[in-house]
This record gives sequence, structure tokens and C-alpha cells, in this order.
Amino acid sequence: MPSELQPARPKVLVGFLGLKIDRGKGSNRWDSWRPTVDACRHDDLEFDRIELLMDNSAHQLAEQVKKDIGSVSPTTQVNIHHVPFKDAWDFAEVYAGLRTWIAGMTFDEDQEDYLVHMTTGSHVEQICLFLMAETRRLPARLLQTSPPKRGRGEPGRYTIIDLDLSRYDELAARFETERREGVSFLKAGIETRNAAFNGLMDRIEEIAVASKAPILLSGPTGVGKTQLARRVHELKRRQNQIVGEFVEVNCATLRGDAAMSTLFGHDKGAFTGAVSRRDGLLRTADGGLLFLDEIGELGLDEQTMLLRALEDGIYQPLGSDETVTSSFQLIAGTNRDLMDAVREGEFREDLLARIDLWSFELPRLRDRLEDIEPNLGYELERISADLGRQVRFNRDARTRFLDFATAPDTAWTANFRDFGAAITRLGTLATGGRITTELVDEETARLTRVWTRLAGAGGDAADHELLEATLGDRVHAIDRFDQAQLADVIRVCRTSRSVSEAGRKLFAVSRRAKSSSNDASRLSKYLARHELSWNDVS
Repeated sequence: MPSELQPARPKVLVGFLGLKIDRGKGSNRWDSWRPTVDACRHDDLEFDRIELLMDNSAHQLAEQVKKDIGSVSPTTQVNIHHVPFKDAWDFAEVYAGLRTWIAGMTFDEDQEDYLVHMTTGSHVEQICLFLMAETRRLPARLLQTSPPKRGRGEPGRYTIIDLDLSRYDELAARFETERREGVSFLKAGIETRNAAFNGLMDRIEEIAVASKAPILLSGPTGVGKTQLARRVHELKRRQNQIVGEFVEVNCATLRGDAAMSTLFGHDKGAFTGAVSRRDGLLRTADGGLLFLDEIGELGLDEQTMLLRALEDGIYQPLGSDETVTSSFQLIAGTNRDLMDAVREGEFREDLLARIDLWSFELPRLRDRLEDIEPNLGYELERISADLGRQVRFNRDARTRFLDFATAPDTAWTANFRDFGAAITRLGTLATGGRITTELVDEETARLTRVWTRLAGAGGDAADHELLEATLGDRVHAIDRFDQAQLADVIRVCRTSRSVSEAGRKLFAVSRRAKSSSNDASRLSKYLARHELSWNDVS
């Protein structure tokens, strides 16, 4: 078969003696396929020299193989070497012994053409030979031989493999295709048009498949940090780089003992109300990916424990003297400048250094106006699947919505969260699955009113941010009057040690007119009206 050997240089084969596969007795041995001998029987593969490696137990077999090579290829010089290791299945021994042997040899690829035989020897010996070739300690290509498909006494087949994969156009094209598929997956299959965003996704894909180090995603609320973290997890699962779950938590909702318990777990009796043991989310994320959104909102104690878990893979649950191990990849999200938080003493500098190895800032929707149209198609498919019916824009309605969505003064305060919520409302109200200009006008007017109110007062904006962190998209269904009240209640809860204490603060006036007052019950009922509990707001 044709080969890529360079005939101008002497050809040298390096390989281990096959203690079983190279063995043969009497004249019948020529009926058996023996890879070391048969490698010299190919008319188009002539070796000037063979460096035959073995341990001390196989000297007789080595001499027999050398003699048989001399009978089929008289011009081939065979040198037998005793490599200094005792156990051919002990990686450390074989690797060290092989390195010692190579260090005592001279290999000049300008003068000789080297191949290493990957067919003979134990699996450990083969792996170590490969590593020597891959690291260029032994500047060689790989020779893979195999027995004949039919006919006894035939030399079989061979393949020469160059470890410079760039020479293999088909492989290079395949790797590039797989990379592009990975990038497309991270973008949810959306053919985005923003050059900066596409470059960002290219780099995130590269890091996601190459590294297990923490990744920090920054950007304002609604830019897609959570969705991207989910897709990184799924991409790594597809490539068998991760086997565990995707675990997410919004750190803005964690306070006090509840924060410690949620993240690190607790023992029974660790605090009031701890009636049973809890594993915690770090334990749940073992072998998987943990997404800590709004990591800047974590308390300093929780930051300390998280840093230890990242550096040492161990931590202590609340109220426990025993350590727990957990191995997970961390993706952190933030809409704050964590360096500012460090300067203000609200965030540990050493933790920031640990999670900031790979840091990516996701752009706002207003900075990606050219991507609104392709994302519109994605959102329509999403809402159609959710509703179980096809949803489409009328032509004029589509034009009107895109004109509004891509206007320079369109706020998109909550970015893609606003955008997705708008399409959800339009799709839900679309009679017969057709979104009309009337529906578009109604929705754009609604968005404009909300954004105007948010821009009108800093307090409104702060309330909206707090409620959005707690409620998510449900905040859009709450009247402005109720938003202000609920935001104040949440702030009181976060500064209180218990639901009873928070109730006493909130109902301090009205409780005076009552002979008895269950403040905790009143507060719990109020929170329940908004589908919240004490744990959600404490």
C-alpha cells in the first residue's frame, strides 16, 4: 500500500516486543501473524533499523524474532534493548524506564525517519510510547499494523499516522464543524448577526470544552446569563465532560442561616427549624455544574466557605463537624461590578480572583439591535411550542413590532427578559395564532409606560430590581401600588432574624389595637398572596 515515508532518510522502527503476539514455534510460526516480524515483510515498507524494546524475561524470544527478521529483511539491523522496568503494567515504572532509555539515545529526525510500533507490548507500554511521540521526546510517527483479513502467512496491513492533525484535511474539517455546532448550540441555534457577540460565543465555546475552571458571566439583568450557563452544562454533557446535574440559585434570595443551609446543607438541629438533615446545593452539584446568579449578593461568610469548596473541594455543612467533598464546575453571574464590591468590603478579593479566570460580559439587547429579528423567530417558535399552536405575525404587525424593537430610544430595561415576555403576551392573545397590528400597538404602549415609570424615579427602579430578583417575570403582573408595598416588605424581612420579628416590625401600629396578634401568620398570608414564603424573602 502507498505510504508517506521519505525514502531519502533511513527508516527506523521503535517498538516493544510482543510477548505473546510475536511468539511462534517451529516452522508453523510462519503461518501465524507476528506483527514485529511481519512489519518487515511489506515491499513498500523497508526498515534500515529496528530498536526492539523488552524486559529481561524475554531474551530468547527477542533473539528468535531478530533471527526471523534477518531471514525476511537481511538489510534490516535489529538492536535489542532491555528497558529498566519490572512490571509492564505499571504506568509509573514503564514511563520512567522508557524516558531513561530515550534519554540515553540520540534521535535526529533530520537524518532519520522514525516510527513507533503501536501494536505490540502491553497497553501501558503502548500508551507510554504514544506519549513519547506526542510530546516529541521521540520525534516519530505512529505505525499501526493489523493481521490479514484472509490467508495464512500473509503480512497483514499497516497504517502510518502523523500526530500533526493539521495535515488531515478531513479531520480538521470535522473538528471545525463540531466547534461550530457547539457555538450554535450555545446561541440556541439562533443565527445572530452581531460580530462582537458571535466572537464572544466563539471564545466561550472554546473555554467551555477545554477548561473546568470557574467562569464569570457579567451583564445587566435579562441578558441571558442563566440560559447560557444551562447551555454550557448541556454542551459539556454532550461531550461527556460532565455527568452531574445543572444546579442554579439566585444568591439575591439567600440570607442568614437559610443561605448557609441552601448552599452547604445543615445537620439536624443546626438552627431553629432544622428538624432534619439537608444536603445543600453544592452537594447536589457534585459531578455537575453550579450556577450562582448574582454572586455579588452572597454574604461574606458564605463567600469564605465557597472559596474553600472551590480550592480544596471540601466544606462543612452548617452545624456539622465533618467535611463534605464535592467536585463541580462553577459558573457565576453578576450584574454588579465586583471590583467595586471588593473596594467597599462587600466581596472577598481572593474569591474574585478565583472566579475571574475566565470572565465574559454579555451585551445588552440595545447593543445587539441587529439580533432582534433572528431572536424574534426563536421566541415565536418557543411560544408556539408552549401554547401547542402556531403563532405568527401579520406582515404589517411584524414590521411595526420590529420598527419599535430596533429603535435607538427603545429601552429594553430587562433586555431579553422583557423581549421574551412581550412575545409571550402577544402570542397568548393572538386569536387564531395571528399577531395583529392592534396587539402590537397595545404591547408597545404597555412597554413604554413601564419603562417611563422606571426611568422616573430611582426608588422605582430599585424596587423593580429587587422584585425581579425575587419574583422573576411575575413582577410584570403586579400593579405599581402593590410593587412598592411588596418591595418594602421584602426589605424588612431581609433585615429580620425570623418571620415573627418581621411581622412585629410591619404590623407595629395595627397590633396595638388587638388583644392578641399573630404577626407571623399575617405576614405569611400576605406573602402567600404573591406566591412567596418566608424562605423566599429572608
